[in-house]
Amino acid sequence: MDMIRPTKLVVNKNAIKHNIREIQKLVGKNVTVMPVIKARGYGTGIGTAIDIFSDVNVNILAVAVVDEGIGLRKQGFTGEIMILNQPYQDEIIKLLEYDLTPSVCLAEFIEKLDFFAKIKCKYVCVHLEIDTGMGRMGINPDDINKYVNLFKRLKNVKLDGVYTHFSSSDTDENYTLKQIRKFENVLFIIKQNFQNIKYIHACNTAGIINFPQAHYNMVRPGISLYGHLPSEDLKKNINLIPATVLKTKIVYIHEGKAGDCISYNQSYVVHQRIKIATIPIGYADGIMRCYKGKISIKEKLVNILGVINMDSLMLDVTDIDDIKVGTDVYIWNNENITLEDVSKECGTISYEILSRLAPRIVKVFE
Repeated sequence: MDMIRPTKLVVNKNAIKHNIREIQKLVGKNVTVMPVIKARGYGTGIGTAIDIFSDVNVNILAVAVVDEGIGLRKQGFTGEIMILNQPYQDEIIKLLEYDLTPSVCLAEFIEKLDFFAKIKCKYVCVHLEIDTGMGRMGINPDDINKYVNLFKRLKNVKLDGVYTHFSSSDTDENYTLKQIRKFENVLFIIKQNFQNIKYIHACNTAGIINFPQAHYNMVRPGISLYGHLPSEDLKKNINLIPATVLKTKIVYIHEGKAGDCISYNQSYVVHQRIKIATIPIGYADGIMRCYKGKISIKEKLVNILGVINMDSLMLDVTDIDDIKVGTDVYIWNNENITLEDVSKECGTISYEILSRLAPRIVKVFE
């Protein structure tokens, strides 16, 4: 059933394609761009618009978990799909059924994957994750010889990729260089033992811009696909276009007089006669309850009154002319208010604000 709710995330497909082309231009034709579209495409729902990727010659995508990969297959994506997180053993059958490429860092998982692949007469490719300093997942570089020997004896699992993940490529050059050196040491051993590693990758969005020596032959852009960067300082290095607008409509207008209370726990008390508009978006939609910033109506910025509710919030629209039920309202519009403005006001990053947008927000691709 099509959703008709007025609260919508409008996603500009041409902006995303532009951003991918800018990344492709930056890394060069010999480096594969693997868009990371985990968490429903950072909240955008991009996995339902896979024509975007064929239009820019992208044949490999990355997601975080197996279910996300299955969703892409069901949408019709036929290229390679990498699962970035080490899967759980119970997911092996689904990995094989949907032809997904897992990231691996557990010997027992790799052995079980080989066992089931043999039973199913399948041949499965994997990417080995190396922990060079993120401390999240990945094998210890000191254990690389153990894993080299493991892959050499397996018959139905192929080491197709090797990668690491930078923890601070936007903030700490020295630490990232240490990570690169650790990774290079591991690559030296791997290349001595395997001549046909298809993919070597390390760079997230900030790594792509700040560490071209670590592009290897594949990069993993995430937030940059949608026109945002982990740091304002990086904007001078790449020309990205913000790809999303979060909007809704006024559903109710009333007047408040001095002494009236607005929202929970009387969190706003009216001091003089004002006009109040209610819009149907709240913290259940992903708008953080702590947000005290501005909202855009008719190119003007207005204040939120009181705390944000689960499904709605109230605005002071006293100074807005010709306003009525149905008037458009923008949480961000990339003009007088941006996603970065919202994230700064919440004391967080654009990644969190965008990716936490709820499924009940209608996604509209233009």
